Amino acid sequence: MEGAETSGGGEAIPDEKAVIAPLVVPAMGPVKIPIPERETWTRQMDFIMSCVGFAVGLGNVWRFPYLCYKNGGGVFLIPYLLIVFVGGIPVFFLEIALGQFMKQGGIAAWNIAPLFKGLGFASMVIVFFCNTYYIMILVWGLYYLVHSFTNTLPWATCGHSWNTKECTEVFRLDQCINGTSGNLSGSGNVYNISCDALANKRSPVMEFWEKKVLQISSGLGEPGQLNWQMILCLLATWIIVYFCIWKGVKSTGKVVYFTALFPYLVLIVLLAHGVTLPGALDGIVYYLKPNWSKLAEAQVWIDAGTQIFFSYAIGLGALTALGSYNRFHNNCYR
Repeated sequence: MEGAETSGGGEAIPDEKAVIAPLVVPAMGPVKIPIPERETWTRQMDFIMSCVGFAVGLGNVWRFPYLCYKNGGGVFLIPYLLIVFVGGIPVFFLEIALGQFMKQGGIAAWNIAPLFKGLGFASMVIVFFCNTYYIMILVWGLYYLVHSFTNTLPWATCGHSWNTKECTEVFRLDQCINGTSGNLSGSGNVYNISCDALANKRSPVMEFWEKKVLQISSGLGEPGQLNWQMILCLLATWIIVYFCIWKGVKSTGKVVYFTALFPYLVLIVLLAHGVTLPGALDGIVYYLKPNWSKLAEAQVWIDAGTQIFFSYAIGLGALTALGSYNRFHNNCYR
């Protein structure tokens, strides 16, 4: 052996000048944990129906008619449609595209620009506070739904434990008449109506809402008691919500076919029934009669913008989460 001497026994004796090569260990880089692949919608229609479900909800059925009547009737549609096409639809698709590109939810999607990651956390805070009151609207609906299966609707009659002495079921016109004038038009009497007799009367609908559902106390000094029926409805509502989303898009994709289409069916039924009622045409004209002076008020434009962002759930991270379950090359605009 070169660089070593051999002893009498034939064993190699290391030379003092021999150089032992150091053991070279390859450098270990950071351990990369594989990111689990995000699941996708079973069908593209599942994603479309989920977005449709956002377009029709309490924000449209409940809040939009009130704002339309408050802000000049048909005139309100001008700023509403203008802001929809200028701001609503572009931001709507922007959030979906962001989630589809990043394949992440409302918080992690902002890794695309870490400086703005706080927007994701802010949206979650907004969602938290929205859920605290939005769920109660669903609870009230479930509460009324359960009570609607009784033979006599509890909010249609008086005589219940929550009704007061001022409760009256029928507001009769003849109780308000204190005199007549001459026949001016030849088609009947013109009445001078005074409703002093009904000044303190209350409808059973209002008393059911205030005394039974809300159980409003007399003031802050009287906190009242827990409404166990509402607690059960609240628990049932959260359980329903949980089972709608507990398997991710696999279960949500099935539920949205009902939650997205059923409101349209109800609206069509209510519209068909409403237009057949007496005075329906007069009511529609009165409701949509334009008040052009409202266009000069800034509050009208503010209400239109807030309604769009409220009804389409823009800025809450929900659309980003829905888009993240699309395939990367999916044409979300189509």
